[in-house]
Amino acid sequence: MKVTDRWYSERLEQPIGLARWGHYGTPVLVFPTAGGDAEEIEHNGVVGACWPLIESGRIKLYSCDSVAGQAMVAKSGSLDHRMWLFNQYHHCVRQEVVPAIRADMGGDETPIVTAGASIGAFNALAVLCRFPDVFRAAVGMSGTYRIQRFLDGAFSQDLFFASPLDFLPGLEGEQLDRLRSRFAIIATGQGAWEDVGASWEAGDVLGRKGVPNRVDVWGAEWPHDWPTWQRMLPQYLDELC
Repeated sequence: MKVTDRWYSERLEQPIGLARWGHYGTPVLVFPTAGGDAEEIEHNGVVGACWPLIESGRIKLYSCDSVAGQAMVAKSGSLDHRMWLFNQYHHCVRQEVVPAIRADMGGDETPIVTAGASIGAFNALAVLCRFPDVFRAAVGMSGTYRIQRFLDGAFSQDLFFASPLDFLPGLEGEQLDRLRSRFAIIATGQGAWEDVGASWEAGDVLGRKGVPNRVDVWGAEWPHDWPTWQRMLPQYLDELC
């Protein structure tokens, strides 16, 4: 049931990989954690946790390499390059990954659900806010929504446009109107390494712009780790798909 693809992205100036599990159903694009690749969610049990939804044809699961996150973790290139890469990564998702998903879906243009944990939550929320024309909902799990702290506190125009908590307060017009018809679930545990405040901040920024969202705070037994996300993602996809 798994299919993988890889191509050279002119936008990223490097290759990117895409993996798919399932035959039909609502398309769901899951972003890896910072250093992860397209198959990370399989290796860490998330695909298996979602298997009843995949097998029943309710969802078709996709994931692409965390190109910008990998560069951030490895500290590849200059800080400006790493921030540029986050902006380019989102444009690659919109202009390359989304068309690949639609082609795999046989031309079906059903809006896509995004999801991700940690830095993956940042990317899931970012592409929903940037491109509500093709994404309809986001599931952010244990999210880190301000990534400047992983970039030595640096900031640039590229990072501004990549960061929903920064660009959303000033957003107006058609993009915001469409975004207000979308939905974000912001979920977090209260266990080890979780930052509950980051999720509340994201929900507040969305709410102030009239973007429908829900912040779900799980208990102290749920840490910033794969067992938490194995439990969260199928629950939320069962609700959304």
